[in-house]
Amino acid sequence: MSAMKLSATAALAVSALVLSGCAAGASDDDTPVSLRMTVWTSNEDQLALFDEIADAYIADHPEVKSITFDPLDFESYTTTLTTQLAGGNPPDMAWVLENAAPDFVSSGALVPLDETLEATKGYDLDDLSPSATELWTDGDGQLAAYPFSTSPFVVFANDDLLAAAGQPTAAQLQADGRWNWESISEVGSAVNATTGKAGFVVRDFDYTQWDYLSTVWGGWGAEPWSKDGATCTMDSPEMVDAFTFLHDAAFTAKSMPGPGTAADFFAGEAAFTVTQISRASLLGESGIQNWELAPLPEGPDGDYSIVGQAGVGALAQAEHPEQSAEFIAYFTNPENSAKLAQYFPPARTSQLDAATLSAANPVLTEEQLGDIVVPAIENGEVRPSHTGSAEIQQEVRSALDALWVADADVEGTLGDVCAAIDPLLEQ
Repeated sequence: MSAMKLSATAALAVSALVLSGCAAGASDDDTPVSLRMTVWTSNEDQLALFDEIADAYIADHPEVKSITFDPLDFESYTTTLTTQLAGGNPPDMAWVLENAAPDFVSSGALVPLDETLEATKGYDLDDLSPSATELWTDGDGQLAAYPFSTSPFVVFANDDLLAAAGQPTAAQLQADGRWNWESISEVGSAVNATTGKAGFVVRDFDYTQWDYLSTVWGGWGAEPWSKDGATCTMDSPEMVDAFTFLHDAAFTAKSMPGPGTAADFFAGEAAFTVTQISRASLLGESGIQNWELAPLPEGPDGDYSIVGQAGVGALAQAEHPEQSAEFIAYFTNPENSAKLAQYFPPARTSQLDAATLSAANPVLTEEQLGDIVVPAIENGEVRPSHTGSAEIQQEVRSALDALWVADADVEGTLGDVCAAIDPLLEQ
């Protein structure tokens, strides 16, 4: 697995090297082409919407015969994608996670989209939020991928489980001025002691995807590396305090599931979960009758917000980059962006208002969207990203293994993390 992960950067380099060959490999005849887009969702409703958009496009574009959406496993998505690139079997289009964005954007693996988007009638490229497009813009100021999802991290609370444990609801905690990580851990510990279920869960962390913990350490004002990305700051006092809190939550307070213990909020197994707003679509089938949406809890450094992003780009190494860019322009035009907004918060400033978002999100109220979601999108910090992300991810994960034991040396372990990745950050 680690060898495959470490191949990601190399694969992107390969894709950059073959750019000159890509144009020559593009189809010059009028034969209708088939396009493939890799995605990490297998949600049937989402895939049905994608197919609906694609079918409408094909009906008006005889040069495209078919468009296939190819779901890949989320956990190994970037590894699988870069393996396809290295193996000479690239998709025409691909979703890209924010932590892999610097590699994809800087390597030249993606076709610049500006010219195509600007030439598309009614596209309104200027409507895209500069903060949303920043991560996806290359050194020449060209948009390498469209940020189709800028999804803030929030907290969902299971008020049914909190009531069963005799604990205050999320709304009560906020009303009492106690919506902070210390209170969340106290309440979560009581839930676990009373019901045997989990207190709070950082979804998708699972003691492997360490960068999801940015949704917690942001409350301490911590960052994994310096602003210029050249120096590790995982051993900073703020980060040590944040990881001390997490370690105590897992091993002392037991307010957070420990290593090897799974708890799914949407199966009724946890009182709180930190996850992206797009997960609201899971509430309908969760069986949770009474739930609450809340912003990320306050930390010692005050209020903060974190967003996750996903981009979609056309692979330069593929056979049909021009047709792919044109479909992306259609897939993300104002009309389709509004449709996609029910699952993926848009990058368009004209659509970042509670009324527009509520029309596409029947699960959430206009008040919840206006008070929590929109401000988080506008002000949130994007999850950590860096060039060479695959190797950095692996090194940090490996070094953090020593932290997830009861008698861990938190400060010493975080120092070891920096020793492991400082040489990578300097590259």
